Amino acid sequence: MAGAARLPKEPLDPVSQNKIFCETVRKELRCQRLHTEFGLNPLLKVHTIAGKPMAWHDNLEEPADDKFLKLIHHAALEPTKKYTEPQTVSQEIGWFTTPLTSINRNDPRLYFPSRSTEISRYMAAVWRLQPPKEKR
Repeated sequence: MAGAARLPKEPLDPVSQNKIFCETVRKELRCQRLHTEFGLNPLLKVHTIAGKPMAWHDNLEEPADDKFLKLIHHAALEPTKKYTEPQTVSQEIGWFTTPLTSINRNDPRLYFPSRSTEISRYMAAVWRLQPPKEKR
């Protein structure tokens, strides 16, 4: 029925319109959350704008806001000092930086010091005697 003409829709009665409106409002309220507390974005750097040099009201010293300074200093900390556990999957890698075992320099299974051989000592002496290359 590709060529058939469509019949015009009948207008909805007020009861059906009210039912559709109530369902729309219910769906909106289900997903809506009211935010009443706002804060600074710690990822954005705060830039101060210099005041006018001849304006006397801009040159007055204002007391430092301790709460604001604490918030700014907290935002500048690295994640391991801000949070007790990783916040993302990417932070899990390298989160715990303390070694699992203590370093025992007498144990050959866990300690691999760099060793110098006759060839490595010879090449170190050659590199020390070469003049530094010029930068282009």
